Amino acid sequence: MNYTAPLTDMRFVLFDVLDAPSIYAQLPGGEEVSRELVEAILEEGAKFCEQVLTPTNVIGDEEGCHFDKESRSVTTPKAFKEAYDRFVEGGWTGLCGDPKYGGQGMPESVGYVFKEMIESANVAWGTYPLLSAGAVDALTHHGEEWQREVFIPRILSGEWTGTMCLTEP
Repeated sequence: MNYTAPLTDMRFVLFDVLDAPSIYAQLPGGEEVSRELVEAILEEGAKFCEQVLTPTNVIGDEEGCHFDKESRSVTTPKAFKEAYDRFVEGGWTGLCGDPKYGGQGMPESVGYVFKEMIESANVAWGTYPLLSAGAVDALTHHGEEWQREVFIPRILSGEWTGTMCLTEP
């Protein structure tokens, strides 16, 4: 399976349709989010998704996840862990996170473009950053300050991830 990020289309929407850098310049701290910076994020994000994530699709299908009844733990494909480590090393975990908690503070629209690449490259793996972003969002809007101070930096650094708690047995 191959994936090539549609960078031409993404650039068209961000720069020609939305004129995103002029919008970013009006946001607190957004004056530093230039077209050049967004271009670099798009390029590096595309490389990560094309070269690291896409190959994990087949591996994930072949290896699968395994549930250990005794320890009640799930093991994901080895390639998923390796890809996550690369994701963390690349600083992607905190791309749009609040700088107060260790994030980079990029606008959400930049993050959504990167998330589109992730989901297109490997939707199963994409649940890692998706659920983490959801946990950060829930903590930001509904958590107490001590919870935000404890949990958000660890999620944005990649040390911890968010999870989905299901009600089914």
